[in-house]
Amino acid sequence: MALTSLLVCDDTRTLEVLSRVLLDLEVSVEQCSDFDAALSRLTTEPFDAIVLDCKHEASAMELAVNARHSPSNQGTLIVALVDSENKVRELFAKGINFVLYKPVSLERAGASLRAAHELMRRERRRYQRIPLHASAFMDYAGTENVPATILDLSQDGIAIQCERRLPPRCKVYFQFTLPGHPSKVRLSGQAMWQDSTGRVGMRFVDVPQSSRRALGDWLQNHPVTHNDKYNEGGPGAPNISQTPALPPAGSGSVSQITAERRVRSRHDCRLSADVFVAGGPVPQRCCLSDISLGGCYVDTTEPLPVMTEIEIMVRTLNMKVRVSGVVREMHPAFGMGVSFTLTTQAERAQLQRLVDSQAAEQSVLS
Repeated sequence: MALTSLLVCDDTRTLEVLSRVLLDLEVSVEQCSDFDAALSRLTTEPFDAIVLDCKHEASAMELAVNARHSPSNQGTLIVALVDSENKVRELFAKGINFVLYKPVSLERAGASLRAAHELMRRERRRYQRIPLHASAFMDYAGTENVPATILDLSQDGIAIQCERRLPPRCKVYFQFTLPGHPSKVRLSGQAMWQDSTGRVGMRFVDVPQSSRRALGDWLQNHPVTHNDKYNEGGPGAPNISQTPALPPAGSGSVSQITAERRVRSRHDCRLSADVFVAGGPVPQRCCLSDISLGGCYVDTTEPLPVMTEIEIMVRTLNMKVRVSGVVREMHPAFGMGVSFTLTTQAERAQLQRLVDSQAAEQSVLS
């Protein structure tokens, strides 16, 4: 799951309801019933959302303030669970983004957290990546001075190429020098994804003031040339939202493929889908997070190997679309990029209607 949340609450029934809603929205959940333990997690681990029970309002306010001063969670969405006794105006002044009144029902939590979920996704898209080719050295898990190449960079995240496979979700200590900038940058980050080619996406965790200033100066003086959907507040991933998956082999030259990539635009979506290995009877229940006429990105914790031929079944209120494709990018525990293989005009027309409906819906939401 791409998004993460921390639930700070000791009420079992409330935790059950919130966990159910968040998991349905494909937001992973970590539960914490103790404020001190929660504060410790917030100083070391970045989250996309914090859901905070304000039964003990003073402790809740203190936690919210500390989250806002933490480099890991200063931009995190905070949802407060409140009742008539809470001073809601003061909570907003302390950095709360949403309030959810108790008792928490499935219907009420669903409506509020769906709105919060959309803001989480937008927050993840705040920062834009700048392509970069620079050397870096990393220390992690008892290993020192591991060389890596920086591929792109933003205020809150970095993508690198590394010959060694990193432990999952490990903390990494970086040092590197930006082209044309005299100061050395030293910071720590967390590995959020990595693929079979050695690319790793990192979200920054601890950035000293001097390094943050050097990053800010350098980024301000370099133009952004493309957006990275997965840079959203930190972690980077291959830019599948802006660059559709490759057409099927044999469909054209490299220059034709490049031109095709420029004219097809991806649309953010949230479409439930059944994914079948070609000819297989058992579907994998997944979610499409973007789509175009050329391909889509499938969010799944169990992505299939590159070059696997698959079929995707999407059902909406108004249509049912079945389309074949090939896995072109695979990111373990994260998802996979798929290029479509359309063989008939009817398939193209059906897919066009689906893409048009998602484009229209995205236009309404934006």
